[in-house]
Amino acid sequence: MLSVLRNRPYRQLFTAQVIALAGTGLATVALALLAYDIAGPAAGSVLGTALAIKMVAYVAIAPVVGAVADRIPRRALMAGADLTRAGVALFLPFVTQVWQVYVLVFLLQAASAAFTPTFQAVIPDVLPKERDYTQALSMSRLAYDLESLFSPALAAVLLSVITYNWLFLGTMLGFAASAVLVVSAVLPAARPATEAPGGRRLYAKATEGSRLFFRKPELRSLLAMDVAVAAAGALVTVNSIVYVRDFLGLSADTLALALGAYGGGSMSVALVLPRVLERRSDRAVMLGGVLLLPVAFLVAGVITAAPDGSWRWPALLATWALFGAAGSMVLTPAGRLIRRAAPDKERTAAFAAQFSLSHSAWLLTYPLAGWVGASAGLRSAVIVLGGIALGAALLAVHLWPAPAAAETPIRGHVHEHEHFALRPGHPHLAGARRTKNAWRHSHHHFADELHAVHG
Repeated sequence: MLSVLRNRPYRQLFTAQVIALAGTGLATVALALLAYDIAGPAAGSVLGTALAIKMVAYVAIAPVVGAVADRIPRRALMAGADLTRAGVALFLPFVTQVWQVYVLVFLLQAASAAFTPTFQAVIPDVLPKERDYTQALSMSRLAYDLESLFSPALAAVLLSVITYNWLFLGTMLGFAASAVLVVSAVLPAARPATEAPGGRRLYAKATEGSRLFFRKPELRSLLAMDVAVAAAGALVTVNSIVYVRDFLGLSADTLALALGAYGGGSMSVALVLPRVLERRSDRAVMLGGVLLLPVAFLVAGVITAAPDGSWRWPALLATWALFGAAGSMVLTPAGRLIRRAAPDKERTAAFAAQFSLSHSAWLLTYPLAGWVGASAGLRSAVIVLGGIALGAALLAVHLWPAPAAAETPIRGHVHEHEHFALRPGHPHLAGARRTKNAWRHSHHHFADELHAVHG
C-alpha cells in the first residue's frame, strides 16, 4: 500500500493531511482544557455546544464551497483554508469568554469544511488509476485513525513539560506546514468554470452534489450507510466515558484503551481493504460492513444488560473494535463510489455533498446519544441508536439493489472488445491495453451503458 507514496504530489498532499490532523488532535485536547478553565464544571456543556457548532459549519459551508470551488485554484483554496485555521489557532490562547470559543470554533470548522472536500476531490485527479486511488483511500482512513490515537498521546507528553496554551501553537504550526506542502504540490489542471456563480446559478451549484446523491441509487444507499455509521460512532464517542467510569467502574486512563480499540478495528480493515476490493465489489464490502453494525449493537446490548462480570471489559473492547471495523468497511470505499458516480466537473460538488450530508447524520446522533444516555441510561441509548443503525442498514440494502441480470457478467462468455470514448484512467479501463485509437481488454459480457455496443 505504501507504493502509492512514490507519487510526489500525492505524497505531499498526504503529508499535509497527516500534519494537519495531528494539529487538529492537539487543538481538541487543548480546547477541552480551555473550556474547563473558562466554564469549570459546565465545561461539558461548552464542548457539546462547540461540537454542535462544528457540525453546523460542516453542513452549511461545504455545499457553498462545492459551488465555487471550480472558480478558485485548488491549491489556493486548500492553502487559504489551512492559513485560516492557523490564524484561528493563534487566537485561541487569548480567549476569555465562552462566546469567543464558539465564534473561533465556527471559523476553524468552516475552514475545514472548505479544505476537506476539495482535498478529497483532488486525489482522484492525482491518482487516476483505480488501484492507486483505492490505496490512497485506505491511507486516508489510517491517517484519521492514527490521529485519534497519536494526538492524545502526544498531547499528554507535551503537557508534562508545557501548559496547554502552547498546544495551540503546535496546531498553528501544523496548519502552516500543511499550507506549505499544498502550495508546493504540482496538481493536474482542473476543469475551468464556464458560467458566473451568481444568483440562482450559485444556488443550483450549491445543491448540485446533493441532487446527484438523490439521483443515483448507490449514493442514496451511501447516505443511509452514513446514518448507520454515525449511530455507532456516536455511541462510542459520547458514551465510552460513561461505560468506563460508571458502568465498569474503571479508572479514567482506560478511556484511551476503549477509544483505541475502536480506532484499531478501523485501521485493521483499512490495511486489508485494497486487496479485498480487488476480489470483491464495493457493494458487497460496504453493505457487509453496514449490516455488521446492528450485530455489534446487539452485542453491546448484551454487555450493557449484564449486571456484573469481569468478562464485560474485554467484551466491550472487542465490540468497540467491531464497530470500528464495520465503519471502515463502509467509509473507506466511499470515495470510489463517488468517483465513479460523479462526472469530472461535478466531482468537487459531490464530495462536498457527501461531507455535508454525512455530518448531518452526526449532528443528529451526537446529541441523541448524549441525551438518551443521560436521561434514560446506557441500555436505552444502545436500543435507540441500534434501532437507527438497523433501519438505516436495511434501507441501504434496499436502495442499492444487486445488479440486474442484464448487467451481471455471464459466466463462460468472455468478450474481447475496445472502448473508444472512455478517458485514460477511467476505473473500467484497469488492466486495458492501449491500441491506436482505443483501449482494448476482455471480461465477462456486460449489457450496461459502457457496453451497449462492443467495437
